[in-house]
Amino acid sequence: MRPHLALIEDEPDFALMCRSYLERAGFVVTWAMDARAGKTVLHDGGIDLAVLDLGLPDGSGLELLRALRSTSRLPVIVVSGRGAETDRVAGLEIGADDYLVKPFSQRELVARIHAVLRRSQPPQAPTLHQVGALRIDSAARQASVDGTALPLRPKEYALLEMLAAAPGRVFSTEQLLERIWGSSWQQPATVVEHVYRLRGKLAAMPAPTPRITTVRGYGYRLDP
Repeated sequence: MRPHLALIEDEPDFALMCRSYLERAGFVVTWAMDARAGKTVLHDGGIDLAVLDLGLPDGSGLELLRALRSTSRLPVIVVSGRGAETDRVAGLEIGADDYLVKPFSQRELVARIHAVLRRSQPPQAPTLHQVGALRIDSAARQASVDGTALPLRPKEYALLEMLAAAPGRVFSTEQLLERIWGSSWQQPATVVEHVYRLRGKLAAMPAPTPRITTVRGYGYRLDP
């Protein structure tokens, strides 16, 4: 399911631009123009993260954040034209998960949202993935083939772990970029390069290994 965002912002042009960009980036966005409407949206539930402006016409965004924090740990990114250190510290101390100073790029906002959503997810129990001779230990963040360690860089490991968690499933380039690099706006060549290096390292192992198959026009899968 697509993450559902509450955008609490009183500037219509800025809010419409943000909503349009965020929806193209894969989010569902509910826009509230003031603190009162924002409270209603947050109270109704189903929100995964709030983007909250501090300068609202009917009250301070900090007060809305303070009230929210008394009952909820919903992730909140504060956006504001106030860039002074005291303002940033106040927002973070009250409970904001991040603070963006206007003006900022929409691409940065999307990246910050993805980062906060990742941090807010509960930790998963360590798992072991076994695909043929390939074994991945997520607790140790190690991959091996018949007991021989694979020398992987962090992103190579993350890519192989994602593919090995669902052998035979095809992951699109956008899904891989989103999950591993935190943004589907990265260049697809990033995935191509990492797959190329992974294939070389798997091929260099002394035992037969699963193969990474390219599904033309879509993405990649790991075949036993």
